[in-house]
Amino acid sequence: MTAPRQTRHDPSHPTRPDSPDLPALGWSDALAATLPAGTEPGRVSRVDRGAVEVLTATGAEHARLAAPVRRSGAADPVALPCVGDWVALVAVPEGRREVAAVLPRRSAVVRGGVSRTSREGLSGDGQGQVLAANVDVVVVAEPARHADDLADLGRIERLVALGWDSGGTPVVVLTKADLLPDGLPRLLADVGGAAPGVDVHAVSAVTGEGVPAVRGYLAGSATAVVLGPSGAGKSTLVNALAGGEVMATQQVRAADGRGRHTTVHRELVVLPGGGLVIDTPGLRRVGLFDVGDGVDKVFADVEELAASCRFADCSHRAEPGCAVLAAVESGEFPRRRLESWLHLQREAAWMATRSDVRARREQARQWGSMHRQMRRDGVVRR
Repeated sequence: MTAPRQTRHDPSHPTRPDSPDLPALGWSDALAATLPAGTEPGRVSRVDRGAVEVLTATGAEHARLAAPVRRSGAADPVALPCVGDWVALVAVPEGRREVAAVLPRRSAVVRGGVSRTSREGLSGDGQGQVLAANVDVVVVAEPARHADDLADLGRIERLVALGWDSGGTPVVVLTKADLLPDGLPRLLADVGGAAPGVDVHAVSAVTGEGVPAVRGYLAGSATAVVLGPSGAGKSTLVNALAGGEVMATQQVRAADGRGRHTTVHRELVVLPGGGLVIDTPGLRRVGLFDVGDGVDKVFADVEELAASCRFADCSHRAEPGCAVLAAVESGEFPRRRLESWLHLQREAAWMATRSDVRARREQARQWGSMHRQMRRDGVVRR
């Protein structure tokens, strides 16, 4: 069996300019107002251990994290710089520069520390991880493979909710559409039902179908992040948007159309003609974190049915007069979708309790630190 061909990343490719101007990267007057005196701005294009690669007005640079930034990240991983962040750079000895601060984010895709180890499937430390920052569009990539290999609608619902909560606009992209020409209408309908109010596009990097439609979301300095499972064709989609091979890819297996895991880090790519896109590794499990109204937006149809329930606090599990259960029994509403909604509601409630515990611990830590400082200053006695 022939090993799959792998295309190596070429840093000198013209679609990866060394010195893009700051407005093309998304720099604005609002960000400039937050930049500390004596520092220069840069946008994070890649994160390594204790350091980042940043794009600046003079080119790409490697910068280490200053001690205060590392300490802040140790207390709260969400505070660490991530791909898409704007940071303040300061000069240090030996001609190097450090990240002195992370500038305020206008949006952030944050997943919670949730795993499958508990009985409820809702365990974790309650901390979050920022997958991408300052994004305008969250592209949820789901492969369209074969008729007997259906899309994971539950995963799409979860990622779309994550997209809404990020502050960006979610868009679902069904990749590898050329592998499922006859089943696309049904798949589009199923995915549209799982993501009401969200644009859904079928895309083929082989034929070019749908690529211009996705490219249309990236006018000017708009930034997109591509999320999805391994083998969904995320890097291939990024290459199609860039018009060249800027990210490593591997061929899919002819037997089932599945790709192999290629991307191992998140990376910001500047597209020719404007726009930026963040490629990401495959996601196996994405937990909710700081839950807003994302779940409510994804399941707006549940809320609409619930308005006709007999009881205002109906949980839609076994109550008499439940309009949602009645719709499920009649076949009007998919049972799978109700179960998905119930699961996400439980997870959101659990994460809320974890957030409350974390907030109380942080408040206690701050009060303790303040009290110790007051004792050192002689304001209070031991």
